[in-house]
Amino acid sequence: MRTFVGITYKRMSVHKEIKRITTHTLQEFKQDGIKISMLTAYDYSMAKIIDSAGIDVILVGDSASNVMAGHETTLPITLDQMIYHASSVVRAVERALVVVDLPFGYYQGNSKLALESAIRVMKEAGAHAVKLEGGSEICESIERILTAGIPVMGHLGLTPQSIYKFGTYTVRAQEDTEAKKLIEDAALLEKTGCFALVLEKIPATLATKVAKKLHIPVIGIGAGGGVDGQVLVSHDMLGINKQFKPRFLRRYLNLYDEIENAVKQYIDDIKSRNFPTNEEQY
Repeated sequence: MRTFVGITYKRMSVHKEIKRITTHTLQEFKQDGIKISMLTAYDYSMAKIIDSAGIDVILVGDSASNVMAGHETTLPITLDQMIYHASSVVRAVERALVVVDLPFGYYQGNSKLALESAIRVMKEAGAHAVKLEGGSEICESIERILTAGIPVMGHLGLTPQSIYKFGTYTVRAQEDTEAKKLIEDAALLEKTGCFALVLEKIPATLATKVAKKLHIPVIGIGAGGGVDGQVLVSHDMLGINKQFKPRFLRRYLNLYDEIENAVKQYIDDIKSRNFPTNEEQY
């Protein structure tokens, strides 16, 4: 057994305390059958809590476009905005691996721009890795980023930056042709040099097949339990968002109602002159 940050894991080989999660740590987790935990964060305060709890990977996702800025899709968020969110997260983190999404328009079809974008994320935000959506179409960009020694996480299946191409958020790779391409792309991303892969909203059997085939860790969201780890958007998992209710989401709290009730009580206490009391003033 091994224990760190208040969490105990079964371990078959090396017994040591992990003070900082790295890409190598994740590879060891896969080899030893230890599931990888991953959540999103976009600000210092949330990242501090999540990191202190012992999360393995924090994703500064372009989902900030939705949950932080209120956009309908992830497409509007800019590289400058992603760097702002990522730098806030990095300042809070002591243990987790921090991975940052490269936003739409900053790596597709232009490997030079992809490298420049990734370098900015690493230098200005202090991130540990970047994540890109897509398969064979973006391998040139991945290769160029890797030449700078920047770790890259891949992302296949439902790729939200391509939502207007798909036209729907339905489960991907249900048909044989798309499933075959996903398997080929996953193998290609590993061969190209990605250290890990996210599979989003695909059949569980397919995700399990990919995870068994690849040597790199495969992290799922809506991809079943046969992969090497799981990722959720923290705002969804904590119940801060009420409208988003996909099948794969498990809510661990209902913070929307908790916060709303607290605010209502605060308002009532002010209106009724119950706040502040004599003990709460100087």
